[in-house]
Amino acid sequence: MNHSQWRTRRTRRLVNEQVEESAAYVEAGHAFALGQAVYDRRVELGLSQAEVARRAGMTQPQISNIEGGDSVPTIPLLNRLVRALDAAMTIDLDGDTSVFRFVTPEGPQPEETGTGGRSSAA
Repeated sequence: MNHSQWRTRRTRRLVNEQVEESAAYVEAGHAFALGQAVYDRRVELGLSQAEVARRAGMTQPQISNIEGGDSVPTIPLLNRLVRALDAAMTIDLDGDTSVFRFVTPEGPQPEETGTGGRSSAA
């Protein structure tokens, strides 16, 4: 394929072409969506990465890596992180899409972050 025939994934989707996504691409999208959800909740609470790390028994670089989509925590670590952010988390994984939503005692937050969403599309 030469350069004039190349199209981005976005362009292919816009013209309704079938787009094959590699497993690594999908996994990166999940990691990015999780990181965006953690970042959004942390900012909503007005907390620094260092404060979230202290609350979760983690280090600030670990929080940075999660928020940047560079690292996906284990379930036990994710549980500590979610408690540090004063909420519960619901996760909806459906093939190549994912939604990570923080839920507080008042109910679901209006902001959702997912790989299909505007703010975290990969």
